[in-house]
Amino acid sequence: MPGYSSINLSCGDVCPEADTVQAALCLLCLPAQKHTHHTTIDLDFCRVAPQMPGSSGTAQSMKKTIGHRGVETTTGETTYKKTTSSALKGAIQLGITHTVGSLSQKAERDVLMQDFVVVESIFFPSEGSNLTPAHHYSDFRFKTYAPIAFRYFRELFGIRPDDYLYSLCNEPLIELSNPGASGSLFYVSSDDEFIIKTVQHKEAEFLQKLLPGYFMNINQNKRTLLPKFYGLYCVQAGGKNIRIVVMNNLLPRIIPMHLKYDLKGSTYKRRASPKEREKAVPIYKDLDFIQDLPDGLLLEADNYNALCKTIQRDCLLLQSFKIMDYSLLMGIHNMDQASRERERGGAVTPDQRRPQAQKSLYCTAMESIQGEARGKGALDSEDHMGGIPARNNKGERLLIYIGIIDILQSYRFIKKLEHSWKALVHDGDTVSVHRPGFYAERFQQFMCNTVFKKIPRKYACAGVFQYAKGNAVFIPSQNLFCPFSASFYLYSTTTWRQILCSVLHYIYRIS
Repeated sequence: MPGYSSINLSCGDVCPEADTVQAALCLLCLPAQKHTHHTTIDLDFCRVAPQMPGSSGTAQSMKKTIGHRGVETTTGETTYKKTTSSALKGAIQLGITHTVGSLSQKAERDVLMQDFVVVESIFFPSEGSNLTPAHHYSDFRFKTYAPIAFRYFRELFGIRPDDYLYSLCNEPLIELSNPGASGSLFYVSSDDEFIIKTVQHKEAEFLQKLLPGYFMNINQNKRTLLPKFYGLYCVQAGGKNIRIVVMNNLLPRIIPMHLKYDLKGSTYKRRASPKEREKAVPIYKDLDFIQDLPDGLLLEADNYNALCKTIQRDCLLLQSFKIMDYSLLMGIHNMDQASRERERGGAVTPDQRRPQAQKSLYCTAMESIQGEARGKGALDSEDHMGGIPARNNKGERLLIYIGIIDILQSYRFIKKLEHSWKALVHDGDTVSVHRPGFYAERFQQFMCNTVFKKIPRKYACAGVFQYAKGNAVFIPSQNLFCPFSASFYLYSTTTWRQILCSVLHYIYRIS
């Protein structure tokens, strides 16, 4: 009926700060609204929420894919909770511009305990207001969680407010075409600096509870592979809450990744699906890694020790928060393969351009394990570009980009049920869902014993010997040092082989 409103109860997505008083105020304000079209009150965020023109009005006009992420069949545009991606990106940029600008007017001070639970909200009508600009999207509300605390986090990582705004709001956000199976949307800033991810209500609520502990950990230890959280926001549009988190970007698009892995230390059904393998650069899993790289990735002793120590500290923290089911996201850039591709005169690849200086500190893979921030504006060396140098069993030079992701999964009742069910039909110690203590121990063992391996000191000279068409490599799985490949023996004389093997034997004895 005209002038009446329907109430849409969303019992599975209740905003943590929507208490009885707020709900009552929203309902009291309802009669004062002049409704010229259908309106819903979603108790998810307790406000009058008109349907966005950017939203899909009928189920027939969109095809649901994974979770809340869908695709409009008419335009092919991605949607999230029936709100188009373009409308969501515009709302995010308008909201962040306003909240960072207003925050800069507040005096800097120490972070207090109550700062972690503060939520600020601003309404963006399409016609504009005395606080917000006019825009061509539908009305929406933008909420900022713990603004003072996140400002401190950004300052700790060397991110100035103007740099933060410039990265996220100066140019359109870029939607990632390979978002994964979580049902989330991922956006990356045009300068490759930040990732924006949509998160579920429970994940956002869990992050809010983590903030005091996260604050303590970052102050004590900047050497971490955990996500760097720069902001937590919520766009209320189309009768839905869309929560987003801003984080550091682990895999820069400007550097081509020849291999990608999502590793948990689990072996139960941990293979990339046939559909995933059809992609240009699939994200492989644990069993794929064991099959493709049985000898692991070989690191220098200092880097190996620093990496394993960092993983151990991060796992201890995650275990203390009862967090499990996290992953190590790893991208591998093969420098030798990239050089061969350029020599063949192929298409211009992103790594032929030098990356811009990153604005944030402690954000590259090397900084994460060393805990030392380079000077602002300083570019990484030509050989490293922020990655951890490594080699495979062929002796090829690699750059590894890594980080621990998906840390907002706690061992709640539903996860306990999931582990119990999987343990009934399979070996309980091999499934991904497990109690936090066991999960952390298995994760560390897999990463430091299977994925990453230390180059023994007596083999450290392996990479410097090169003759004819052969490369010096070693096979750690067999504890065998193979000075040269088969081509060396085909193209060299017996005398040369004897001389060089004698030299290598001498080096082995004195090392």
